[in-house]
Amino acid sequence: MTQLKREEMERSNNKGRLFLIPSPLGENDPREVIPDGVLSMLPKLTTYVVEATRTARRYLSAAGLKGHIQELEFHELNEHTKPDEVRALLTLFDNGNDVGLITEAGLPAVADPGSQLVSLCHKVGIEVVPCSGPSSLMLALMASGLNGQSFAFLGYIPAKTDERRQALKSIEKHSLTECQTKLFIETPYRNEQLFRDILSTCQNSTELCIAANITMPDAFIKTKTVGEWKKCSEGKEIIGKRPCVFLILAHRNA
Repeated sequence: MTQLKREEMERSNNKGRLFLIPSPLGENDPREVIPDGVLSMLPKLTTYVVEATRTARRYLSAAGLKGHIQELEFHELNEHTKPDEVRALLTLFDNGNDVGLITEAGLPAVADPGSQLVSLCHKVGIEVVPCSGPSSLMLALMASGLNGQSFAFLGYIPAKTDERRQALKSIEKHSLTECQTKLFIETPYRNEQLFRDILSTCQNSTELCIAANITMPDAFIKTKTVGEWKKCSEGKEIIGKRPCVFLILAHRNA
């Protein structure tokens, strides 16, 4: 029997579950975007694995746990967490203890380092329970009007200008060949640079959706061709430093 199989048998006996807890995409009231079923479950959990403790505390306080935050146990899992530190988190599930996983915004384990813990839980036989909540990617795709039958999320594209422009050419080419919507994201302070590179690199006929601050009062979601964006955005800041999803769908020039 391999060590992994042995661990799986041991952990499946009296182990807690991992609940994937969604969080708001911005600073709005959690009750506006988080289902009641999820909010009513939060008081039942006392152990959380989070991307940032401060943000998680603020979220849980706003979600109805104000006055009880000091009773909770927080463990951070972010881009700086080492593999052995992630594996050590498996002890949190001992004695049937359930654990909640919270990312900075949206759904855990989607473009999020929390996926490492989810993967380990599957390998050792710990039950994983996903909970419904807001996904900036799916909400952007829904609102874009672009192809929702075939799409791909590419995460972050290169930050360096030359590499980014080359990547955009490749993304656009594949979108045209496959008739597939491409979704990607960027660090907010580089939003405008990416937007300008899309306009200077992609064909005028390519559709581009900008979906920023989704679910927030100042949400901005618009789809235009690259040619139309060039005409309406000259000399203007369109996105600013707001969380944003970019979506493109390439078409052949008429």
